[in-house]
Amino acid sequence: MGRSLVVDRIGSLITNDPTLGRGPLGIIEDASLVIVDGLVAAVGPSGAVADERIDADGACVLPGFVDSHTHLVFAGDRSEEFTTRMAGQPYDGGGIRVTTEATRRTDTAELDRLLGLRLAEAHRAGTTTIEIKSGYGLDVDHEVRSLEVAGVHTAETTFLGAHLVPAEYQGRTDDYVDLVCGAMLDAAAPHARWIDAFCEEGAFDVDQSRAVLEAGRAAGLGLRLHGNQLGEGPGVALAVECGCASVDHCTHLSDADVDALAGSDTVATFLPACDFSTRQPYPDARRVIDAGATVAIASNCNPGSSYTTSIQFCIALAVRDMHMTIDEAVQAVTVGGAAALRRSDVGRLTPGSAGHAVVLDAPSHHHLAYRPGVPLIRQTLGPLGTSPLGTSPLGTSPLGTGPRAGSPT
Repeated sequence: MGRSLVVDRIGSLITNDPTLGRGPLGIIEDASLVIVDGLVAAVGPSGAVADERIDADGACVLPGFVDSHTHLVFAGDRSEEFTTRMAGQPYDGGGIRVTTEATRRTDTAELDRLLGLRLAEAHRAGTTTIEIKSGYGLDVDHEVRSLEVAGVHTAETTFLGAHLVPAEYQGRTDDYVDLVCGAMLDAAAPHARWIDAFCEEGAFDVDQSRAVLEAGRAAGLGLRLHGNQLGEGPGVALAVECGCASVDHCTHLSDADVDALAGSDTVATFLPACDFSTRQPYPDARRVIDAGATVAIASNCNPGSSYTTSIQFCIALAVRDMHMTIDEAVQAVTVGGAAALRRSDVGRLTPGSAGHAVVLDAPSHHHLAYRPGVPLIRQTLGPLGTSPLGTSPLGTSPLGTGPRAGSPT
């Protein structure tokens, strides 16, 4: 047996396994959590013994958050755009080109430094597994560079060359799609686990998005899709048709979209901080959950439409404005996010799963929505933290390590 750690005297331990504890969250009161060499070895009553010990002193402990949708490799600032939007200017996605220009101008070392700061911020806020997209390079060299920078920190890298048509291809969208599906994909695929496209009016239509997804599938990448952000459209139907792991945004859903999601294993990933920042209406998650679909919540951290790494903030929005219960929101940022990444090793605290955990400064998970805006994360135990098990410093150990493209999931 390797080095062991026990988190003891846990007031409320969320395992996400109803066979281990009370209710769908599998809650165990007065509990202990034993982690050996980074994996959960045991959960049970307080009093377990290990080499090292954390006294939770009655606090709630839950799985580390799984943020399954971010755009963290970027440079530049778009706060003026946000200010203008708060004054009434509608969001149209065009600011992506502003970030692309800034990102292209920034050297690799600086991009990595900026990414490291954002990841450290996310980890302090409880995130232990994270997906990172490219999409602010929009040419072969810069897209590959973005994926290389992201890949230092996470195995969950997504090629998003089909984010928006760059300025040099204006009026030639089909030519740009050919580039994305050809030379750009050839260069990017070795550095990515996933491929994604922005299926939306003003970005890529359904046929162009389908072409990108099918090319990615042929290259051995898993499929994801941005869909139904700015209005009802073909994104959800396309994601289900292609068997995408997740379709993200889902702000505007028809009854047919809800039925399609419920009849598939494509996860509906909601991005409530984006709806907050763009003044879009919040989606009614209740419809989707009651229909039987799997849902996730992610931060969509990016400089234009959702500049936050706080999953706690997303939980509060989902409970307040998307008609989700607190239990459902917590599941959506743990096992829901894991499902969106086709992962079974994270998002839960069960024997054999990753020992990624969050210790709250609160007696129950209800406080995550009950006390919005209050930093309630006392300690994050995960691959980028400085836990008593001596995890590696930022930049030397991947956040949310998992199977790469082509590996069994």
